[in-house]
This record gives sequence, structure tokens and C-alpha cells, in this order.
Amino acid sequence: MFPAAVACRSVAGRDDLTDEQWDLIEPLMPSSGRGGQWRNHRQVIDGILWQLRTGAPWRDVPERYGPWKTLHERLRRWTAGGTWDRILEHVQTLQADAGSIEWVFSIDSSVVRAHQHSAGARKKGHPGRPGSRTSSSPTRRWAARAAD
Repeated sequence: MFPAAVACRSVAGRDDLTDEQWDLIEPLMPSSGRGGQWRNHRQVIDGILWQLRTGAPWRDVPERYGPWKTLHERLRRWTAGGTWDRILEHVQTLQADAGSIEWVFSIDSSVVRAHQHSAGARKKGHPGRPGSRTSSSPTRRWAARAAD
């Protein structure tokens, strides 16, 4: 068993924001415009980044980041309010000024094939070509030949 001191201690995840990273973005965090107290922004950002990095369901976010509903709601609000865009722009500007950004472009040359039925399938309201198998049903063609 773990000693009580170790089990109760709050341990930051290895991929959580460092103090330097937090110092860069802390001034960009929105203030609590409502009457209540918001959960610590740094803790919430660490939880959001954990979920985005792992791809796990929101309900599986570790408890040390707070309630998953809080994290999801804050991500939704900050996305709609432009907070994430301001953070990205600010960090990119600082890093570009320091010469730390290396822009790398990668072009994927893989081929995505369409389904065989997508090439030449008859569309609603478009008659088929004369003489093609889709221009009329076989029964009508036979009836037309018999009439000749």
C-alpha cells in the first residue's frame, strides 16, 4: 500500500502545462464574468489537453482535472468566444519573433477511390442515354421491338 502522504498528494501529469507555458497564456484567460468562482483555468486546460491528446471519452478524464462536464463546457465556451484563437495567435507571434517556428508543409499523395457505383450512376430527374441499359427497362424495349 502507498503511504497516506503519497496517496493524497496532487501530482501533475507529465504532459501538463509547464510554469513557463502557463505564464505565456495566463493573461489571455477570460475573467469570471459571472457571480460564482470558476475552477482553476490551468487545471481545466490541462484536462482539456489530456482529453484531446488521448482521444478518450470525456467521462474518462482523470478526476485531478475536475468534473468532465466542466472541462467540456469550458472548451465549448472558449471555442465559441475565440479564446483558443487568441491563445494560438499570441503563442505563434511570440515564437515567430523568437525564430522558434519552423513551418513544415506535408502533402498527402494517397489516393481515395470512389465507390464503383459513383461513376455514372443515374441521378433522379436525369434520363439515361439512348441505347444504354438504364434508358428504359428491358420490358419496354422488347415491347417496342415487337410493335415494329
